[in-house]
Amino acid sequence: MEEKNQQQEVRQPKFANPLKGLFNYGWITRNIPFFLFLALLAVIYIANGHMADKTIRDINRTAREVKELQYEYKTLKSEVMFRSREAELVKAAEPLGLKLSTEPPVRIVLEKRE
Repeated sequence: MEEKNQQQEVRQPKFANPLKGLFNYGWITRNIPFFLFLALLAVIYIANGHMADKTIRDINRTAREVKELQYEYKTLKSEVMFRSREAELVKAAEPLGLKLSTEPPVRIVLEKRE
């Protein structure tokens, strides 16, 4: 009997891997749907990250365009304000033969008929 016990002890390795029985063919085939689900989640996660990056780039591009349009608006507004001054209008009207009147305007008064 002692020989049998000694032979059994020799046959079993001292440090058996506890995960060896876990990763066998049957376990893997039973869990294929779960692995596919995890792969699908990973793909969705990556796609979501790419869409978020694209959205942020679009927001930044639109913000830059709005700033440029604001600068253009302010520049044009100041130019219009400058050109609408009386002295600038007189300069622009001279080539057309128009002059600034030095006489004050005449007031026309209507008489009431009774």
